[in-house]
Amino acid sequence: MDKKQPSDIDLNLAKYLDHLKLQGKSARTIEGYKLDLGQLFTHLRDSFPDQEISLREIDLLMLRDFLRWLSDKDDVNRSIARKMAALGSFFKWCKLEGLIETDPMARIKRPRFQKKLPHFFTEEEMIVLLRIPDTEDKFGIRNRAILELIYSSGLRLMEVCNLKLSDLDLRKGLVRVLGKGNKTRIVPVGKPALDAIQSYLAIRNGFVRGQDIDSLFLTKSGKAWDSKQLNLILMKYIALVAQQKGYSPHSIRHSFATHLLSRGADLKAIQEMLGHARLSTTEIYTHVTLEDIRIAYNKGHPRGKE
Repeated sequence: MDKKQPSDIDLNLAKYLDHLKLQGKSARTIEGYKLDLGQLFTHLRDSFPDQEISLREIDLLMLRDFLRWLSDKDDVNRSIARKMAALGSFFKWCKLEGLIETDPMARIKRPRFQKKLPHFFTEEEMIVLLRIPDTEDKFGIRNRAILELIYSSGLRLMEVCNLKLSDLDLRKGLVRVLGKGNKTRIVPVGKPALDAIQSYLAIRNGFVRGQDIDSLFLTKSGKAWDSKQLNLILMKYIALVAQQKGYSPHSIRHSFATHLLSRGADLKAIQEMLGHARLSTTEIYTHVTLEDIRIAYNKGHPRGKE
C-alpha cells in the first residue's frame, strides 16, 4: 500500500512555494527548496510509517534526527547548510502564517564551514582562453563574443542566456543584466568585448532561422540558449586552458572579480557589478588576493618561511 504524505504538509508546502514566487525567487531556488523540504517530509514519512505527521507535530528532535541522518549518509557540510536554510525559511514562514506555535528550527545551530576559494584564471590564462575560438567561422565569432562578455562584465551563464538585443548599449559600453531574484543591474562592457560583440552582430543573421527572436546570442538552430547548452560549448575551450579539475564558465566570472580587486577596484563596486545581495559574498575574493600575497611573500622574502 502506498504511503501517504500528510495532507496539511502538501497543502502548505504548495502555498509556501507560491510565496517564494511572489517574493521574486528564481525557479532554480524554488526547485531547490522544494527538493530539500521534500527530503525532510519523506524522511519523516519513512520514520513514522504508521501515522500521519502534521506540521504542528514536527519538533526539534525530529529535525535533529533528520540532520543526523544527512550526516550519516555523507552529505557534505555545505549541502546540509543549504538544506537548513530551506528548513529555516519554511518554518519561519509557517510561524508567521500561524500554522505552528513554535519554530522548531529556532534552537538548531547552523553548521560552520570554511568558504571554498573559487577557481579563477590568471590574466595570462584568460588571454589564451579568449584567443582559442576560431574567428574564421561564425560559431567562433559568436563564442569569442560570449567569452569576452562574461570576462568583461562578470556575467553568470543564465544572465548571458537571458540577454536581449535591447539590453546592450554599444555606444555607452553598457549592458543591462537580469540577475538572481529578477533584479536588474547595469554593468560596463570593455572595448575588447564590445569589438567582439560587434563582430558577432555583423554575422548574427547567419544564425536566424525563420522568425528572428530578440535574444542577443543565438544557437545553431536560431533559438535562445539555455545554460546547460552554453556550458557544454564553453567547457570545450576551458578544458584546453584549465590546469586542474574544478574550472567552469563560472570561473571566468571569478576571474573578472579577482582581477578587478587585484588591480585596486573597490569591493563595493565589484559587488554591484556581480549583482551580489550581500557584501560578504563578494568578500571571498579578498581571501583569494590575500592568498596570492602570502604565496608571493613566502617565495620572495628572505624570512618568509621562517
